[in-house]
Amino acid sequence: ALLAFTSPGLWPLALLALVFGTVDAVFMPAVGALPARVTNRGQLARVQGMRGLAIRFASVVGAPLGGLGVALGGAAAAFGIAGVLIAVSVPLLVCVRMRDLPPDDTAGSGDTTAWRDLVGGLRHIRRHRVLAPLMLAIALGDLGFVGPLNVGLTLLADERGWGASGMGWVMAGFGTGAGAASLLLTVRGRLPHAGHLAAYAILASSVAIGALAYAPGVLAAVAVALLIGLLAGLSGALCGALLQTQAEPAYLGRVTAVAGLVSLGFAPLSMPMSAAAIGAWGTGPVFVVSAAVCALGGVVALAAPGLRRAELPH
Repeated sequence: ALLAFTSPGLWPLALLALVFGTVDAVFMPAVGALPARVTNRGQLARVQGMRGLAIRFASVVGAPLGGLGVALGGAAAAFGIAGVLIAVSVPLLVCVRMRDLPPDDTAGSGDTTAWRDLVGGLRHIRRHRVLAPLMLAIALGDLGFVGPLNVGLTLLADERGWGASGMGWVMAGFGTGAGAASLLLTVRGRLPHAGHLAAYAILASSVAIGALAYAPGVLAAVAVALLIGLLAGLSGALCGALLQTQAEPAYLGRVTAVAGLVSLGFAPLSMPMSAAAIGAWGTGPVFVVSAAVCALGGVVALAAPGLRRAELPH
């Protein structure tokens, strides 16, 4: 509305971004807690795969849709389309039928303060033999993954002369691999030895991340990105499914909030650090260091007996 009727400066838009981010910080953990209220434990992994497919679909369709909006009516039209799509989600959420939690799963919920809820959620994670190492593995994986696959890839494409089209093909390879991993989990619903598989997928994807900086050309980079997407998508979907199935439903919102804080709060800090490091030492060494950080997540997963032996429910 601001763009349609006024010419706002930077600060009104920054204020809107702050409000939007605050609302999103409440919305995302709430949505993360919904699967336990709409399906049984045996289907949570399949729901996680479907969520991954929806995210990939939105990424593929959303950018051209936004570009079309800008071409037809400028920024106001593009943001207007986004606003309509978000508004449509409201009646969809109202139509969701939720079941009550079983009585024995409501421990820890009740009339408490926000601070006690936060402390209780952190205590639940710290004492859990699967959630504690899983959260650390997710944090290390995101820290090693976000920088190279965002700002690092942009600088790599510029350094190698791939151009915007080349970078687009590399990102398409990553998205295709991640979508394939989500589709696999959606169709299968359950993969055996989930803890082991997630750990080895993290380790293999870290090797691929390090290799991306040394790809000799665009085609090789697309192939490596496809492998990264497949492995990182598989490990991410499995970690998300394990988080959903291991956390007690009463704590799931708080556990999801902590996971969101790690992924959306701390991990993006690696972007300016990656950019500064690449400026000092080049893409190759930074991608290798990032891959090593990512690999530590796999080591943590293998070193923790509870997480290593964790299985998805039937």
